[in-house]
This record gives sequence, structure tokens and C-alpha cells, in this order.
Amino acid sequence: MRLRVEFTTEPFDLDEAPAHALVAREVIESAALDAVDVGPFGNTAEGRADAVLTAVDALLRRTLEAGATRVSLQVNVVAEGDR
Repeated sequence: MRLRVEFTTEPFDLDEAPAHALVAREVIESAALDAVDVGPFGNTAEGRADAVLTAVDALLRRTLEAGATRVSLQVNVVAEGDR
């Protein structure tokens, strides 16, 4: 099974990326995922279910430790041919 996760961390700071946002980027970019898109207002990553779930666990733990006050995420199953 393949999964796609979309997430944001808060609070936002348009002048400088907060520590929790930098940690989120580090977690997702270093995970064993096939597709990663990191942006200022939303982030998306896709891969095998076990890799996505492992990354989500690390994302939640590390961003909250780094000062995130809210993490919003959505996880979807990726159907064959939806890549």
C-alpha cells in the first residue's frame, strides 16, 4: 500500500521559518519516501505505507518538541495510477 501525507505546522512566521518548520523539513527530506514537496504553506510526501507512517511518527514527535503548537495532517491511500 502507498500513502500520501499532507501536513502543516504552526505557528506560522512569514519573516523567518520557525524551528518546528525546519525540523519538519529535515524529517520529511531524510525519510525513505518517494516523493516530497516542501513549501511555505503546505507539505506533501508519498511512499510505502510503513515509510510514511514512520515519518509521520517522527514528524509529530520532533515538531512538537521544537515548538509547534499545532500540526495538521491528512493521510490518503494512493490508488494505483494516481502517482
